[in-house]
Amino acid sequence: MTLTVSQLNNQIKALLESTFERVTVRGEISRITYHSSGHLYFDIKDASSTMNCVMFRGNASKLRFRLEQGQDIVLDAVVSVYVPRGNYQLNCLGATPAGEGALALAYEQLKKKLEAKGYFNLEKKRKLPKFPKHIALVTSKTGAALQDMLRVITKRFQLVRVTLINTLVQGESAGANLASSIKRADTLQADVIVLGRGGGSIEDLWCFNEEIVADAIYHCQTPTISAVGHEIDYVISDFVADVRAATPSNAIEILLPDTYEILTAIAEMVRSYEKAFSNLLELKSHRLNYLHEQLKTNSPKLKLERKKERVHTLKEQLQKEFFYFYEKKSANILPLQKSLIQSRDLFISKKEIGLHSLMQNLEALDPKKSLKKGYAQVLMKKKPVDLKTFKPGD
Repeated sequence: MTLTVSQLNNQIKALLESTFERVTVRGEISRITYHSSGHLYFDIKDASSTMNCVMFRGNASKLRFRLEQGQDIVLDAVVSVYVPRGNYQLNCLGATPAGEGALALAYEQLKKKLEAKGYFNLEKKRKLPKFPKHIALVTSKTGAALQDMLRVITKRFQLVRVTLINTLVQGESAGANLASSIKRADTLQADVIVLGRGGGSIEDLWCFNEEIVADAIYHCQTPTISAVGHEIDYVISDFVADVRAATPSNAIEILLPDTYEILTAIAEMVRSYEKAFSNLLELKSHRLNYLHEQLKTNSPKLKLERKKERVHTLKEQLQKEFFYFYEKKSANILPLQKSLIQSRDLFISKKEIGLHSLMQNLEALDPKKSLKKGYAQVLMKKKPVDLKTFKPGD
Protein backbone atom coordinates (compact mmCIF):
# COMPACT_ATOMS: atom_id res chain seq x y z
CA MET A 1 0.00 0.00 0.00
CA THR A 2 1.40 3.27 -1.08
CA LEU A 3 0.78 6.33 1.18
CA THR A 4 0.81 9.93 0.29
CA VAL A 5 3.05 12.27 2.21
CA SER A 6 0.06 13.77 4.00
CA GLN A 7 -1.27 10.34 4.89
CA LEU A 8 2.08 9.31 6.34
CA ASN A 9 2.42 12.52 8.31
CA ASN A 10 -1.11 12.17 9.69
CA GLN A 11 -0.42 8.58 10.78
CA ILE A 12 2.83 9.67 12.43
CA LYS A 13 0.93 12.52 14.12
CA ALA A 14 -1.73 10.16 15.44
CA LEU A 15 0.86 7.67 16.61
CA LEU A 16 3.07 10.21 18.35
CA GLU A 17 0.29 12.20 19.96
CA SER A 18 -1.44 9.06 21.24
CA THR A 19 1.80 7.51 22.47
CA PHE A 20 3.20 10.67 24.10
CA GLU A 21 0.03 12.29 25.42
CA ARG A 22 1.87 14.23 28.20
CA VAL A 23 5.61 14.27 28.73
CA THR A 24 8.00 15.94 31.14
CA VAL A 25 11.26 16.90 29.46
CA ARG A 26 14.37 18.50 30.94
CA GLY A 27 16.91 20.41 28.89
CA GLU A 28 18.63 23.71 28.16
CA ILE A 29 16.78 26.51 26.40
CA SER A 30 18.27 27.69 23.13
CA ARG A 31 17.30 30.14 20.36
CA ILE A 32 14.33 31.56 22.26
CA THR A 33 12.06 34.08 20.52
CA TYR A 34 9.35 36.21 22.12
CA HIS A 35 6.86 36.83 19.32
CA SER A 36 4.71 39.97 19.23
CA SER A 37 1.63 37.70 19.37
CA GLY A 38 2.69 36.55 22.84
CA HIS A 39 3.75 33.05 21.69
CA LEU A 40 7.20 31.69 22.61
CA TYR A 41 9.36 29.74 20.20
CA PHE A 42 12.55 28.02 21.34
CA ASP A 43 14.61 24.85 21.27
CA ILE A 44 15.39 22.56 24.16
CA LYS A 45 18.58 20.53 23.99
CA ASP A 46 20.95 18.28 25.87
CA ALA A 47 24.46 17.15 25.02
CA SER A 48 23.44 15.23 21.87
CA SER A 49 19.88 16.21 20.80
CA THR A 50 17.63 19.20 20.11
CA MET A 51 13.84 19.58 19.86
CA ASN A 52 11.66 22.43 18.66
CA CYS A 53 9.27 23.86 21.21
CA VAL A 54 6.35 26.25 21.22
CA MET A 55 4.42 27.79 24.11
CA PHE A 56 1.28 29.59 23.08
CA ARG A 57 0.27 32.90 24.61
CA GLY A 58 -2.31 31.51 27.06
CA ASN A 59 0.24 29.19 28.70
CA ALA A 60 3.09 31.73 28.45
CA SER A 61 1.07 34.35 30.38
CA LYS A 62 0.79 31.96 33.33
CA LEU A 63 4.54 31.62 33.80
CA ARG A 64 5.84 33.04 37.08
CA PHE A 65 9.26 33.72 35.58
CA ARG A 66 10.81 34.64 32.26
CA LEU A 67 12.30 31.97 30.00
CA GLU A 68 15.83 32.93 29.00
CA GLN A 69 18.65 31.59 26.85
CA GLY A 70 20.72 28.89 28.59
CA GLN A 71 18.24 28.11 31.40
CA ASP A 72 18.06 24.55 32.65
CA ILE A 73 14.32 23.91 32.48
CA VAL A 74 11.72 21.20 33.03
CA LEU A 75 8.86 21.35 30.52
CA ASP A 76 5.35 19.97 30.90
CA ALA A 77 4.38 19.30 27.26
CA VAL A 78 2.64 17.20 24.64
CA VAL A 79 4.21 16.01 21.40
CA SER A 80 2.58 17.48 18.31
CA VAL A 81 3.24 17.11 14.58
CA TYR A 82 2.92 19.94 12.08
CA VAL A 83 1.53 17.93 9.14
CA PRO A 84 2.20 20.42 6.29
CA ARG A 85 5.93 20.20 6.93
CA GLY A 86 6.23 16.90 8.65
CA ASN A 87 7.89 18.51 11.68
CA TYR A 88 7.24 17.48 15.22
CA GLN A 89 7.64 19.68 18.24
CA LEU A 90 6.83 20.01 21.91
CA ASN A 91 3.70 22.00 22.67
CA CYS A 92 4.65 23.32 26.12
CA LEU A 93 1.88 23.69 28.67
CA GLY A 94 4.08 24.84 31.54
CA ALA A 95 7.68 25.15 32.73
CA THR A 96 9.63 25.10 35.96
CA PRO A 97 13.30 25.82 36.59
CA ALA A 98 15.41 22.73 37.19
CA GLY A 99 16.93 22.76 40.67
CA GLU A 100 15.00 25.78 42.03
CA GLY A 101 11.44 27.00 42.32
CA ALA A 102 9.78 29.09 39.65
CA LEU A 103 8.88 31.81 42.13
CA ALA A 104 12.44 32.06 43.42
CA LEU A 105 13.76 32.43 39.90
CA ALA A 106 11.06 34.95 38.98
CA TYR A 107 11.92 36.93 42.12
CA GLU A 108 15.62 37.11 41.22
CA GLN A 109 14.91 37.94 37.58
CA LEU A 110 12.57 40.82 38.45
CA LYS A 111 14.92 42.08 41.13
CA LYS A 112 17.82 42.29 38.65
CA LYS A 113 15.60 43.93 36.05
CA LEU A 114 14.28 46.62 38.40
CA GLU A 115 17.70 47.26 39.88
CA ALA A 116 19.08 47.86 36.39
CA LYS A 117 16.23 50.35 35.78
CA GLY A 118 17.18 52.29 38.92
CA TYR A 119 14.12 51.36 40.98
CA PHE A 120 16.29 50.65 44.05
CA ASN A 121 18.45 53.79 43.78
CA LEU A 122 19.00 55.11 47.32
CA GLU A 123 19.45 58.67 46.06
CA LYS A 124 15.81 58.71 44.94
CA LYS A 125 14.46 57.59 48.32
CA ARG A 126 12.35 60.25 50.01
CA LYS A 127 12.43 61.09 53.71
CA LEU A 128 9.38 60.37 55.80
CA PRO A 129 7.59 63.31 57.45
CA LYS A 130 8.53 63.82 61.09
CA PHE A 131 4.95 64.46 62.21
CA PRO A 132 2.57 63.05 59.58
CA LYS A 133 -0.99 64.38 59.66
CA HIS A 134 -2.54 61.94 57.19
CA ILE A 135 -1.67 58.27 56.56
CA ALA A 136 -3.06 56.09 53.77
CA LEU A 137 -3.09 52.39 54.73
CA VAL A 138 -3.15 50.11 51.68
CA THR A 139 -4.11 46.70 53.06
CA SER A 140 -6.97 44.26 53.48
CA LYS A 141 -9.73 45.49 55.78
CA THR A 142 -10.12 41.94 57.12
CA GLY A 143 -6.43 41.26 57.72
CA ALA A 144 -4.68 41.12 61.07
CA ALA A 145 -2.12 43.62 59.75
CA LEU A 146 -4.73 46.40 59.78
CA GLN A 147 -5.65 45.78 63.41
CA ASP A 148 -1.99 45.69 64.40
CA MET A 149 -1.34 49.03 62.73
CA LEU A 150 -4.45 50.69 64.18
CA ARG A 151 -3.53 49.47 67.67
CA VAL A 152 -0.06 51.01 67.42
CA ILE A 153 -1.50 54.27 66.02
CA THR A 154 -3.91 54.52 68.98
CA LYS A 155 -1.09 53.87 71.40
CA ARG A 156 1.52 56.17 69.92
CA PHE A 157 -0.10 59.17 68.23
CA GLN A 158 -3.86 59.70 67.95
CA LEU A 159 -3.61 63.10 66.24
CA VAL A 160 -3.04 61.52 62.82
CA ARG A 161 -5.79 61.01 60.24
CA VAL A 162 -6.01 57.49 58.78
CA THR A 163 -7.54 56.53 55.41
CA LEU A 164 -7.96 52.83 54.62
CA ILE A 165 -7.64 51.69 51.01
CA ASN A 166 -9.06 48.16 51.07
CA THR A 167 -7.19 45.92 48.63
CA LEU A 168 -6.48 42.30 47.82
CA VAL A 169 -3.18 41.12 49.24
CA GLN A 170 -3.28 37.52 48.03
CA GLY A 171 -4.44 35.62 44.96
CA GLU A 172 -4.23 35.70 41.16
CA SER A 173 -5.70 39.20 40.71
CA ALA A 174 -4.11 40.69 43.83
CA GLY A 175 -1.21 42.30 41.92
CA ALA A 176 -3.39 44.38 39.62
CA ASN A 177 -5.74 45.28 42.49
CA LEU A 178 -2.83 46.28 44.74
CA ALA A 179 -1.28 48.46 42.00
CA SER A 180 -4.62 50.19 41.46
CA SER A 181 -5.00 50.79 45.21
CA ILE A 182 -1.53 52.37 45.40
CA LYS A 183 -2.38 54.74 42.55
CA ARG A 184 -5.63 55.68 44.29
CA ALA A 185 -3.84 56.31 47.58
CA ASP A 186 -1.41 58.59 45.75
CA THR A 187 -4.32 60.92 44.87
CA LEU A 188 -5.39 61.46 48.50
CA GLN A 189 -2.63 64.00 49.27
CA ALA A 190 -1.63 61.92 52.28
CA ASP A 191 1.74 62.45 53.93
CA VAL A 192 2.72 58.80 53.55
CA ILE A 193 1.40 55.50 52.15
CA VAL A 194 1.87 52.25 54.10
CA LEU A 195 1.62 48.93 52.23
CA GLY A 196 0.78 46.35 54.89
CA ARG A 197 0.29 42.60 55.03
CA GLY A 198 0.92 39.89 57.60
CA GLY A 199 3.21 36.92 57.16
CA GLY A 200 2.71 33.96 54.85
CA SER A 201 4.37 31.73 52.28
CA ILE A 202 6.11 33.09 49.21
CA GLU A 203 2.98 32.28 47.23
CA ASP A 204 0.83 34.23 49.69
CA LEU A 205 3.08 37.29 49.44
CA TRP A 206 3.65 37.04 45.70
CA CYS A 207 1.54 40.04 44.66
CA PHE A 208 4.14 42.28 46.35
CA ASN A 209 6.74 40.77 43.99
CA GLU A 210 4.91 41.64 40.79
CA GLU A 211 6.30 44.20 38.37
CA ILE A 212 3.00 46.07 38.08
CA VAL A 213 3.12 46.76 41.84
CA ALA A 214 6.77 47.81 41.66
CA ASP A 215 5.90 50.26 38.87
CA ALA A 216 3.03 51.75 40.91
CA ILE A 217 5.30 52.27 43.93
CA TYR A 218 8.16 53.73 41.88
CA HIS A 219 5.94 56.30 40.15
CA CYS A 220 4.13 57.22 43.36
CA GLN A 221 4.49 60.90 44.34
CA THR A 222 3.79 60.17 48.02
CA PRO A 223 6.50 58.66 50.29
CA THR A 224 5.89 54.93 50.76
CA ILE A 225 6.62 52.29 53.42
CA SER A 226 6.61 48.58 52.54
CA ALA A 227 5.57 46.51 55.59
CA VAL A 228 4.98 42.99 54.31
CA GLY A 229 5.28 39.73 56.22
CA HIS A 230 7.70 39.08 59.05
CA GLU A 231 11.18 40.45 59.64
CA ILE A 232 12.82 37.65 57.62
CA ASP A 233 10.52 38.17 54.61
CA TYR A 234 11.83 40.33 51.76
CA VAL A 235 9.66 41.20 48.78
CA ILE A 236 10.28 43.41 45.74
CA SER A 237 8.15 46.22 47.20
CA ASP A 238 10.63 46.45 50.10
CA PHE A 239 13.38 47.50 47.70
CA VAL A 240 11.28 49.91 45.64
CA ALA A 241 9.54 51.71 48.53
CA ASP A 242 11.22 54.65 50.26
CA VAL A 243 11.39 52.72 53.57
CA ARG A 244 11.18 49.02 54.40
CA ALA A 245 9.62 47.99 57.73
CA ALA A 246 10.07 44.55 59.29
CA THR A 247 6.35 44.24 60.10
CA PRO A 248 3.20 46.35 59.71
CA SER A 249 3.43 47.32 63.40
CA ASN A 250 7.05 48.30 62.92
CA ALA A 251 6.03 50.57 60.04
CA ILE A 252 3.81 52.62 62.36
CA GLU A 253 6.54 52.72 65.01
CA ILE A 254 8.95 54.06 62.41
CA LEU A 255 6.46 56.57 61.08
CA LEU A 256 4.75 58.00 64.16
CA PRO A 257 6.34 59.62 67.19
CA ASP A 258 5.51 58.29 70.64
CA THR A 259 3.15 60.64 72.52
CA TYR A 260 4.76 59.86 75.88
CA GLU A 261 8.22 60.52 74.46
CA ILE A 262 6.99 63.80 72.96
CA LEU A 263 5.47 64.92 76.27
CA THR A 264 8.65 63.93 78.10
CA ALA A 265 10.76 65.80 75.57
CA ILE A 266 8.48 68.86 75.83
CA ALA A 267 8.71 68.81 79.65
CA GLU A 268 12.49 68.54 79.44
CA MET A 269 12.55 71.32 76.86
CA VAL A 270 10.42 73.53 79.12
CA ARG A 271 12.77 72.91 82.05
CA SER A 272 15.74 73.61 79.85
CA TYR A 273 14.19 76.84 78.55
CA GLU A 274 13.21 77.93 82.06
CA LYS A 275 16.75 77.36 83.28
CA ALA A 276 18.21 79.09 80.26
CA PHE A 277 15.76 81.98 80.66
CA SER A 278 16.58 82.30 84.37
CA ASN A 279 20.30 82.33 83.62
CA LEU A 280 19.77 84.84 80.84
CA LEU A 281 17.60 87.02 83.08
CA GLU A 282 20.23 86.98 85.81
CA LEU A 283 22.96 87.77 83.32
CA LYS A 284 20.96 90.61 81.82
CA SER A 285 20.15 91.92 85.32
CA HIS A 286 23.85 92.06 86.17
CA ARG A 287 24.51 93.71 82.87
CA LEU A 288 21.72 96.23 83.44
CA ASN A 289 23.09 97.12 86.88
CA TYR A 290 26.53 97.54 85.43
CA LEU A 291 25.20 99.78 82.66
CA HIS A 292 23.19 101.75 85.21
CA GLU A 293 26.33 102.40 87.23
CA GLN A 294 28.18 103.28 84.06
CA LEU A 295 25.37 105.65 83.10
CA LYS A 296 25.51 107.29 86.50
CA THR A 297 29.26 107.64 86.22
CA ASN A 298 29.18 108.92 82.66
CA SER A 299 25.80 110.63 82.54
CA PRO A 300 25.59 114.03 80.76
CA LYS A 301 24.22 115.63 83.92
CA LEU A 302 27.16 114.41 85.97
CA LYS A 303 29.56 115.46 83.26
CA LEU A 304 27.93 118.91 83.20
CA GLU A 305 28.31 119.22 86.98
CA ARG A 306 31.94 118.28 86.68
CA LYS A 307 32.41 120.82 83.94
CA LYS A 308 30.72 123.48 86.12
CA GLU A 309 33.03 122.63 88.99
CA ARG A 310 35.96 122.82 86.62
CA VAL A 311 34.81 126.22 85.30
CA HIS A 312 34.31 127.47 88.85
CA THR A 313 37.78 126.27 89.83
CA LEU A 314 39.33 127.87 86.77
CA LYS A 315 37.42 131.09 87.48
CA GLU A 316 38.72 131.23 91.04
CA GLN A 317 42.20 130.41 89.83
CA LEU A 318 41.97 133.13 87.18
CA GLN A 319 40.78 135.67 89.76
CA LYS A 320 43.66 134.77 92.05
CA GLU A 321 46.12 135.09 89.19
CA PHE A 322 44.59 138.41 88.19
CA PHE A 323 44.73 139.82 91.73
CA TYR A 324 48.32 138.64 92.09
CA PHE A 325 49.21 140.27 88.77
CA TYR A 326 47.36 143.46 89.74
CA GLU A 327 49.08 143.67 93.10
CA LYS A 328 52.42 143.00 91.48
CA LYS A 329 51.86 145.66 88.87
CA SER A 330 50.40 148.04 91.46
CA ALA A 331 53.60 147.76 93.46
CA ASN A 332 55.53 148.94 90.37
CA ILE A 333 53.24 151.81 89.35
CA LEU A 334 54.38 154.45 91.92
CA PRO A 335 58.02 154.43 90.79
CA LEU A 336 56.74 154.57 87.23
CA GLN A 337 54.54 157.57 88.10
CA LYS A 338 57.46 159.39 89.74
CA SER A 339 59.75 158.61 86.82
CA LEU A 340 57.03 159.72 84.37
CA ILE A 341 56.51 163.04 86.27
CA GLN A 342 60.25 163.67 86.38
CA SER A 343 60.57 162.94 82.70
CA ARG A 344 57.62 165.19 81.98
CA ASP A 345 59.03 168.07 84.06
CA LEU A 346 62.47 167.69 82.50
CA PHE A 347 60.94 167.62 79.00
CA ILE A 348 58.84 170.76 79.71
CA SER A 349 61.83 172.56 81.21
CA LYS A 350 63.92 171.83 78.15
CA LYS A 351 61.16 173.00 75.86
CA GLU A 352 60.69 176.21 77.89
CA ILE A 353 64.40 176.99 77.59
CA GLY A 354 64.30 176.40 73.86
CA LEU A 355 61.19 178.50 73.49
CA HIS A 356 62.84 181.37 75.41
CA SER A 357 65.87 181.17 73.17
CA LEU A 358 63.68 181.27 70.05
CA MET A 359 61.78 184.21 71.36
CA GLN A 360 65.03 186.08 71.91
CA ASN A 361 66.15 185.31 68.38
CA LEU A 362 62.80 186.35 67.04
CA GLU A 363 62.96 189.61 68.87
CA ALA A 364 66.48 190.24 67.57
CA LEU A 365 65.27 189.82 64.02
CA ASP A 366 62.21 192.01 64.41
CA PRO A 367 62.29 194.64 61.51
CA LYS A 368 60.83 197.33 63.71
CA LYS A 369 63.86 197.19 65.91
CA SER A 370 66.14 197.38 62.90
CA LEU A 371 64.33 200.52 61.62
CA LYS A 372 64.80 202.14 64.99
CA LYS A 373 68.54 201.71 64.60
CA GLY A 374 68.51 203.65 61.23
CA TYR A 375 68.02 200.96 58.75
CA ALA A 376 65.95 201.71 55.55
CA GLN A 377 63.94 199.60 53.12
CA VAL A 378 64.23 200.31 49.36
CA LEU A 379 61.07 199.83 47.28
CA MET A 380 60.81 199.73 43.53
CA LYS A 381 57.42 199.75 42.06
CA LYS A 382 56.11 199.26 45.61
CA LYS A 383 58.06 196.07 46.11
CA PRO A 384 61.17 195.53 48.25
CA VAL A 385 64.27 195.26 46.10
CA ASP A 386 67.77 194.03 46.87
CA LEU A 387 70.39 196.70 46.41
CA LYS A 388 72.44 194.36 44.28
CA THR A 389 69.79 194.49 41.60
CA PHE A 390 70.09 198.27 41.09
CA LYS A 391 71.92 199.72 38.01
CA PRO A 392 73.21 203.16 37.56
CA GLY A 393 70.46 205.56 36.63
CA ASP A 394 67.69 203.50 38.44
